[in-house]
Amino acid sequence: MGTATETFYSVIRRQGITRRSFHKFCSLTATSLGLGPLAASRIANALETKPRVPVIWMHGLECTCCSESFIRSAHPLVKDAVLSMISLDYDDTIMAAAGHQAEAILDETRAKHKGQYILAVEGNPPLNEGGMFCIDGGKPFVEKLKLMAEDAMAIIAWGACASWGCVQAAKPNPTQATPIDKVITNKPIIKVPGCPPIAEVMTGVVTFITTFGKLPELDRQGRPKMFYSQRIHDKCYRRPHFDAGQFVEEWDDEAARKGYCLYKMGCKGPTTYNACSTVRWNGGVSFPIQSGHGCIGCSEDGFWDKGSFYDRLTTIKQFGIEKNADQIGMAAAGAVGAAVAAHAAVTAVKRLASKREDVDHNS
Repeated sequence: MGTATETFYSVIRRQGITRRSFHKFCSLTATSLGLGPLAASRIANALETKPRVPVIWMHGLECTCCSESFIRSAHPLVKDAVLSMISLDYDDTIMAAAGHQAEAILDETRAKHKGQYILAVEGNPPLNEGGMFCIDGGKPFVEKLKLMAEDAMAIIAWGACASWGCVQAAKPNPTQATPIDKVITNKPIIKVPGCPPIAEVMTGVVTFITTFGKLPELDRQGRPKMFYSQRIHDKCYRRPHFDAGQFVEEWDDEAARKGYCLYKMGCKGPTTYNACSTVRWNGGVSFPIQSGHGCIGCSEDGFWDKGSFYDRLTTIKQFGIEKNADQIGMAAAGAVGAAVAAHAAVTAVKRLASKREDVDHNS
């Protein structure tokens, strides 16, 4: 894999990749991250000059679906991310070393790259009974997590497990499975939720940090805005059917065959922030709604405890272009009228108060 002090460019050149292909890679990367036209040259310069970022990837309570998703990234290809873009020094799922050899890598990384490595965490630590429900290398996982977090530059919380707790933390949560940010409170943490997250979202976050040497802009919950700033509902190709009041009423009915909105079948797209409807899955081929099943809201906090995946959301206000446009127009007119009346009333009160102050002053 080379060393962490090598640059991405030097590694791929040694692999026989041409400079033309390198610049094409930078352009595609800038596009996949939604960056401006000048970003490709900045990415190229960074990958030519900056050393590769050391990454430690640890696993707590989880099912490895995040790793399964990550290795299926179409752009950048995971072989580019793992073998060239970063220095993946430790990942007990895909690394060759095991036992004491693997544990030695953790100590070596802390010593050689203090404050410079990224700690990527898949899964979460159980805190009940001293963390004994998850033992890693003979120690409770929570102990190893805290130890490696001490000298990390930043932490990436992969998936719903690390970000929110997921099914392990669902009620009654007997192991006291706990999200990463509730255990590590003194380090910047990037949450990349989903069960699992989209592959290109995962590699996109790694690419951004590697390229710009900083964390992407995060929302108030710690998620990268470039991928989690919009609801799936906002860019869903079935959204026009929602607005038109055209819904699937039961599985495999005529509306389902026509591709109508799945809101009444329990789709959580209106309340779920993720890039599924834009980036999609399997190299941009599809996503659950496109395959005929509603979104289950797997990137949202506590989605396991929010009822059945097929329970209809009851707080979503539907527009209904074809059914009640006139009613909405009348309601809007009524709202404007009420606002005008309220404004007039407030103005009258202010004038009355002003007159009283003048009278008091003159007297």
